[in-house]
Amino acid sequence: MAKYVVALDQGTTSTRCMIFNPAGETVAQHQLEHTQIYPRAGWVEHDAVEIWERTREVIRGAMEQAGLIAKDIAAVGIANQRETTVVWDRKTGLPYGNAIVWQDTRTDGLCRQLSAEGGQDRFRARTGLPLATYFSGPKIRWMLDNVPGLRAAAQRGDALFGNMDCWLIWKLTGGPGGSAAHVTDVTNASRTLLMNLETLDWDAEILDIFDIPPSMLPRIRPSSDPDCYGRTRADGPFGGEIPICGDLGDQQAATVGQTCFDIGEAKNTYGTGCFLLLNTGHEIVHSGHGLVTTVCYRFGRQKPVYALEGSVAITGALIQWLRDGMRLIDTAAAVEDLAKTVEDNGGMYFVPAFSGLFAPYWRSEARGLAIGMTRFTTRGHFARAALEATAFQTREVIDAMAADSGVTLKTLKVDGGMTANELLMQIQADVLGVPVIRPRVAESTALGAAYAAGLAVGYWNSVDDLRGNWGMDKIWQPSAADSLRSKSYAMWKKAVSRTFDWLE
Repeated sequence: MAKYVVALDQGTTSTRCMIFNPAGETVAQHQLEHTQIYPRAGWVEHDAVEIWERTREVIRGAMEQAGLIAKDIAAVGIANQRETTVVWDRKTGLPYGNAIVWQDTRTDGLCRQLSAEGGQDRFRARTGLPLATYFSGPKIRWMLDNVPGLRAAAQRGDALFGNMDCWLIWKLTGGPGGSAAHVTDVTNASRTLLMNLETLDWDAEILDIFDIPPSMLPRIRPSSDPDCYGRTRADGPFGGEIPICGDLGDQQAATVGQTCFDIGEAKNTYGTGCFLLLNTGHEIVHSGHGLVTTVCYRFGRQKPVYALEGSVAITGALIQWLRDGMRLIDTAAAVEDLAKTVEDNGGMYFVPAFSGLFAPYWRSEARGLAIGMTRFTTRGHFARAALEATAFQTREVIDAMAADSGVTLKTLKVDGGMTANELLMQIQADVLGVPVIRPRVAESTALGAAYAAGLAVGYWNSVDDLRGNWGMDKIWQPSAADSLRSKSYAMWKKAVSRTFDWLE
């Protein structure tokens, strides 16, 4: 048997290739950022061609770093930023313009129009999702209405849609003129507003309402597929044929990487945004408190496992904005030291509603707010308030999750790049009043994609093998009586209410 499994983690700000051994340990990794494009206020785009080039580079970099060739790799798994929408020409392989990123709000008018005709929750019973700019379906419709020639191409069968997983699988398995696989998995399909959670297939009535030709859409497959989606091309970046057998939206991948396989287990990933998933088993649990219902994973021919999810749009992206937009810090890591220069937030609160508010509010008209500033306020208070914003938003999601599920959180498993910020992790424990636990492999998203691929080819035999790999790196205990849990959280809620109805 080949010795390793490869994971491609295509995220909002970067693409990473990681190589894992049977113990779930990292053998090699290579990561590159890609350009964030902001054509106008509220619009966020990526160049899918640039992302493909970065993917090729990180694959080659990781393979060279480890000294491996294709025959050393048992399988490839993919995790990806969800909802980011690419439409490309099947004949040329070129996108019809930039990809529309999940944070983009240009479809707000369309979502309002569709909500006026049947309410924001008109599709929730079938899809688990509210009508919101977040999801892929409205983005596809916007492109069909606004990109010259696209609708005609779609009706001819020449235009293909996919989230980033679909785009990369298509490119890796053939591209134009080849036998490329146009597939996605159930987790990514469940983020489009177009898939029926019961049937795990595209919903014909919803497609008709959105006026989206079915021929654009990929086939929906399991997240871990023993039949595999396809094989990498011999002339591609791997330099040989390897089965691609795992595909998960990034947050579901992190849930698998954290081995949250039992009902009631939850994880929170701290990246560009924060995403907390609670495993609800084979039961579809609909939220009454602002969460979304999503597919958590499906392994082979087993029944799908579902989850409740709380999605927060801006957490790590706020730190990136402090670095790139405000020039307040030189590196993202510097925010921790800056925040440590003060003992508290000095009465300042930061609500980063740059793309509106996601869970549990779903207020697309909200916008970012910094409030409570005085002449006493310093750069340190800005940094501290930015970290607290992540912790407070996470608590709002966890409170909603407890109300929906009746499950009281006893500990919180965390992963993602922001977990390297130990001050943030302590603030999070204080805000929640429960221990916060970071695993040995903090990049659980890539690990989950590797697990899905490895399970499909027998590299790992069962989820018990994966549980055996999990290990704790560090735990943060909450302070016995912390004001963040009560007074400061109440002030945060007050600040959030001030962001409502900013846009008409």
